[in-house]
Amino acid sequence: MQIILLDKVINLGALGDVVKVKDGYARNFLIPTGRARRATQSAIAEFEARRAELEKVAAAKHAEAQALGEKLGAASIKLTQKAGVDGRLFGSVTNHDVADELNKQGFKVAKAQVRMPNGPLKNVGDYTVSVHLHTDVTVDLAVSVLGETA
Repeated sequence: MQIILLDKVINLGALGDVVKVKDGYARNFLIPTGRARRATQSAIAEFEARRAELEKVAAAKHAEAQALGEKLGAASIKLTQKAGVDGRLFGSVTNHDVADELNKQGFKVAKAQVRMPNGPLKNVGDYTVSVHLHTDVTVDLAVSVLGETA
């Protein structure tokens, strides 16, 4: 299916690109989330008429993400979980826990934006977690997991 991108999509293209993707990817993800539209003649003409407006909105989102990223880069969070004597947690620290703590500190971050490359944190210690704020803005965040003996 030929689509026109209304937003930058990783590994696919930038705003305004006309690309060919699998039908299911377009129908189930790109079109419902507002990132793309079918590339018909009328849609392309409408896009060209609104290109400046869409580029302005995309630039504003990027600037907002960069500003949040600068604030977030200076932050660090501490999470306390029940742990055994050897430092292993009785549960784990997930991206949901990190996002909740960031929201408590005043940062507006969704659970899906927190990326843990090695999976959930299962031991006491200091870790680095990535927060993906925008397609071009990724911030590394210091997370300290403290043990609380049961």
